[in-house]
Amino acid sequence: MRWALVKVCLAVTVMVVVAFAVPLGMVIKEMARDRAFSNAERQAAAIGPTLSITTDRDALERAVASTQSGAENRMAVHVPADPAVTGSAPVEIGRQRAPDEDLATTRKVIKASTTDVSGGSVLLQPTALSSGQIAIVEVFVPEAEVTNGVATAWLVLAGVGIGLIIGSVAVADRLGVRMVRPAQRLAGAAQDLGEGKLGARVPEEGPTELRQAAVAFNSMADQVVQLLANERELAADLSHRLRTPLTVLRLNAASLGEGPAADQTRAAVEQLEREVDTIIRTAREAKPKTQPDGPGAGCDACEVILDRMAFWSALAEDEGREVRLAGVDRPVRIPVARADLVAALDALLGNVFRHTPEGTAFSVDVHNGEEAVIVLVSDAGPGIADPRAAMVRGNSGGRAGSTGLGLDIVRRVAESTGGDVRIGHSVLGGTEVRLWIGLGRRTPPPRRSHRLRRPAPA
Repeated sequence: MRWALVKVCLAVTVMVVVAFAVPLGMVIKEMARDRAFSNAERQAAAIGPTLSITTDRDALERAVASTQSGAENRMAVHVPADPAVTGSAPVEIGRQRAPDEDLATTRKVIKASTTDVSGGSVLLQPTALSSGQIAIVEVFVPEAEVTNGVATAWLVLAGVGIGLIIGSVAVADRLGVRMVRPAQRLAGAAQDLGEGKLGARVPEEGPTELRQAAVAFNSMADQVVQLLANERELAADLSHRLRTPLTVLRLNAASLGEGPAADQTRAAVEQLEREVDTIIRTAREAKPKTQPDGPGAGCDACEVILDRMAFWSALAEDEGREVRLAGVDRPVRIPVARADLVAALDALLGNVFRHTPEGTAFSVDVHNGEEAVIVLVSDAGPGIADPRAAMVRGNSGGRAGSTGLGLDIVRRVAESTGGDVRIGHSVLGGTEVRLWIGLGRRTPPPRRSHRLRRPAPA
């Protein structure tokens, strides 16, 4: 917008300068020519009184010398012979530059005229003598005198025009800055708000339209903050309501006695209580997280996967499921908090146990790349009939194809790093869920479901 305004002002100013400067330059040239020939007419008129009195050569030469006043050899006087005086001859004073035919024409029509000659022009001024003859006063006007001052005037006009153009560009640039800066601040604030920086606001300044846009944006941002605060309060209230059934579960689990199943049940209840406490603390935070984790944040994905597989392996053994792990033989750091990765893995593995028959094999593979870490959870079950419906945000079981809230949890973990979640067909014949975790918030590849070849099982 800024440069567009500058270009428009530049074009308009150039057209205005050309429209006025070119005619004015031509007028100045004509004025210089008129001035030069007006001086020549005055010099020719100064000889008239002398010619009306006498045609004596000496008197005429003195008159011509006094009239030229330093401009030598510019004036000539042509006096014809007097037919009434026997033996009289024409009087020629000065250098003749005009052709004889022009002198004869001027003497015939008795009217002043100008003729172009080498180096300039001549003014031919007829003057009546006492004898009735017509004398011609010739005044030479050099080309330099005709254009005297024209170049300087044109340079001044050009300078004024360039100054006007530069001034208009500067003014247009300042006006453009005044309009563009508020728009840039508005765009930057919108981007910050989209990245989760809920404190982003825009100064309400600039042109009227941009001030109104800033007011609307600030109002919208305040409403977003209020809505998120209400959502956090609702999440905290719902989490508090889970405390009573959790207490009952913990008391019942304590009365189960000893054994692997009882220990596993009590461990699951304790983990559920910890997760509820985490949800309450997160929901009660006054400020949402708006910046990525620092260099030291995150966890070892392989260590978390091994820990969770140890938890789920007992249930897998009871149901006769074959479990395979790959790519977890060395540490893999990811920018995800341990609790978030645990929640995502439990959601994925829980879906396997919930939506596949007992005895269905599954696997967990880890691929560590330069730009991302990919966690593949595959099974040999019947698959998901409608993967698109299962990935819809907020699809918590109210529609066919839903896998509950688990994929929303996994999606949030992936998108917090710039990654995503995809559902495809696994090499085992069932469903493959691909968790793409970005390293350094890189842009993930284009969305499409496809089969990936995993490395050999460890």
